Amino acid sequence: MPSPYRAIFAAPGAKGFSAAGFLGRMPMSMMGVGVVTMISQLTGRYGLAGALSATLALSMAVLGPQMSRLVDRHGQRRVLRPTALVSAAAVAGLLVCAQRGAPDWLLFVFAAGAGCVPGLGSMVRARWAALHRDAPRALHTAYAWESIVDEVCFILGPIVSIGLSTAWFPAAGPLLALVFLVTGILWFTAQRATEPVPAPREEHTPGSALRSPGLRVLVAALVATGVVFGAVDVVTVAFAEEEGHKAAASVVLAVFALGSCLAGAVFGLLHPTGPAARRWLLGFLAMAVSMIPLLLAGNLVLLAGALFVAGLSVAPTMVTTMGLVEQHVPRAKLTEGITWTTTGITVGVALGSSAAGWVVDSAGADAGYVVPAAAGASAAAIALLGYRRLRPAAERTGTPRPQGRGGSSANDDDRERHSLA
Repeated sequence: MPSPYRAIFAAPGAKGFSAAGFLGRMPMSMMGVGVVTMISQLTGRYGLAGALSATLALSMAVLGPQMSRLVDRHGQRRVLRPTALVSAAAVAGLLVCAQRGAPDWLLFVFAAGAGCVPGLGSMVRARWAALHRDAPRALHTAYAWESIVDEVCFILGPIVSIGLSTAWFPAAGPLLALVFLVTGILWFTAQRATEPVPAPREEHTPGSALRSPGLRVLVAALVATGVVFGAVDVVTVAFAEEEGHKAAASVVLAVFALGSCLAGAVFGLLHPTGPAARRWLLGFLAMAVSMIPLLLAGNLVLLAGALFVAGLSVAPTMVTTMGLVEQHVPRAKLTEGITWTTTGITVGVALGSSAAGWVVDSAGADAGYVVPAAAGASAAAIALLGYRRLRPAAERTGTPRPQGRGGSSANDDDRERHSLA
């Protein structure tokens, strides 16, 4: 393992909570596609399968930030364990009802309840932030590592979930996701030594972390980014089917994730200097430009190459985004702030999937790549318009301020964080 990564895992407990976070995050990529596979196999109704998957995703998007706000106030263990039990019971109910042919409305009730547990990705990043709060370079590497873990989850999760449900029995994929969820959260919350201590009661200001103008810009840009992800998934499957190789879609999409994974690994080795907001803006501009070749890909090989290049801008941009959340959200609301970024992507994925499906049905798979191209351009436009809100206050006013370690602006002082709340 390269030395910067070896250094962050030298901290006591780091290996344990990161490994538990990986296991507990696998359901994020397994559950939705597993539900689609299970329902379509049991009923043959793809409309119902997609609606249930969308209900699960939107439930997580709505309830996740609320659960994370409770985590910021009361601690990870006290909130994650009971909400995980509720979510696990809802998933179990969904699987049983689907097997027994229960009414559709009951399936939707359980799908909505399954989304009450906040994603472990934000909890893991909150632990890294507490562990390396005074070491911005180490925190940069830690966020890069977690982006790699995200990509690995989204490469492996769908393959495992679909493979089990098609080769074994329809509910096998979601069932394994349920096991991962319970095991991962119990293992994660058992590690008390690295759990961030909730901020004192007097630091918890009323209202949401979204009161921060900077966080609103980040979330808005990530909604557009989620549209890119959701549209690329749908259109790539349709494109592969038109080419007569539908099964190759999973390989092509894995190449997209692989590009992001490799870029994240390299980015974590670097020690970028200068304003983080500028790197963030450049990342979105690069992402927008990288969508253009998708419109020109005439076969699966060219498409895989274009997606690999497009993926190179994803992880570095996400790593920089996490660093900006840490700057622009009060410490007492950090977990909620990180969760809002996940919510933005989740909402965007749902919108992108729907929009891309409509375009493919109307004009074919080749035209479908207009959706991620337009979404990439929208994300870049939001980044350009919101860039000023992400720059440190001293930069906006022209007042010189001392740099943090390594010339980075990652150590904004607490007064600025609380003034943004």
